[in-house]
Amino acid sequence: MSIVKSFAVGNGDMCYIKHNSDNFSVIDCNLTGDRDDEIIQELKDQAGATRMRRFISTHPDQDHFGGIEKLDAEFSIWNFYVVKNQATKDDETESFKYYCQLRDSGRAFHIYKGCTRKWMNTGDETRSTAGVNILWPDTSNAHFKEALASCDAGESYNNTSAVIRYSVQNGASVMWLGDLETEFMENVLDSIDLPKTTVVFASHHGRQSGKIPNSWLEKLDPQIIVIGEAPSRHLHYYTGYKTITQNMAGDITMHITDDKVHFYVSNGNYSHDGLTNEAQTRFDNYVGSITVETEYTLDA
Repeated sequence: MSIVKSFAVGNGDMCYIKHNSDNFSVIDCNLTGDRDDEIIQELKDQAGATRMRRFISTHPDQDHFGGIEKLDAEFSIWNFYVVKNQATKDDETESFKYYCQLRDSGRAFHIYKGCTRKWMNTGDETRSTAGVNILWPDTSNAHFKEALASCDAGESYNNTSAVIRYSVQNGASVMWLGDLETEFMENVLDSIDLPKTTVVFASHHGRQSGKIPNSWLEKLDPQIIVIGEAPSRHLHYYTGYKTITQNMAGDITMHITDDKVHFYVSNGNYSHDGLTNEAQTRFDNYVGSITVETEYTLDA
C-alpha cells in the first residue's frame, strides 16, 4: 500500500507520497502558518527510517516553496528535484533565497520530460522504484522556452511547472500540474503524453485560470479531480467529474491499496455522495473509496 496526502495549507500546495517501497517524496511546500510544526512532525513520522527522500519542486512560486528553509532544517531535503531555471524576483524572501540555494547546489537534480533517475523511476537490487515520472517540461518546446525566459526575467513562473505522475503497479495513479495555465496547456497538447490517470490535482489551486482543458481531460479521464484552496469565486468546478474541494475537505489522505483508493479528510463534517462506502478505518474521517479503472477496463 501507499499513501498520498495533500495538506490544506491555505493559498498554496504541499503533498507527500509514502511509497510502497523504500522511498518518500514531498511535492512543494507552503509552511507559513500555525500548523508548520505539526506538518513537519507528520513528515518525520511517515518517512520513518526511509533511506531515499526527495523534494520535488513544481515551479518557483512563493506558495509552492514557502518555508522551505524550515523544512530542510527540520526534515532534511536530501535530494532536490527542480526544473532548471534562473528565476529572479524583485522581492527576494528568505524562502526564495533558500530555494535558489538548493536549486544551484549539488543536491539538485534537474527534471524534464522522460528523465530517469534512481530510484525515482528505476530500481535495482538496493531498492525498487518510487513510481514517479516527469511528463513535462519538454525543454526543447518553443512554448516552454518562452515561459522559461519569462520566469528568468522575473515576470511569470506558472508555465515552467512540471507535470508529475505517480503510479502504483496495477493500481492507482496521481498527477500534479503545478500552476500551468489553460492556454499554455492547450498549446503544448501535442508535445505531452497524457495517460489515463486516477486522481488529478487541478492546476493553479483549481482556479479558472488553470482550468484543465477538455482536450487534456479526455486523455486523462480522471476518476477524481482535487480542487485546491483558491477563493471560491475563482474556482472551476469541473461539471461532469467527481471532485474533492480542499476548501471544504481540509487535508486529503488517499490510502492506495490493490485496485482501490480510500479517501480520508480532516474535516469531520465533510461527506461525499459520489464515493463508495467500504467501511475503512485506516485513518480518521473516512469519506469513501473508488475502484481504479484501467484503460483496458474502459476499452472493454
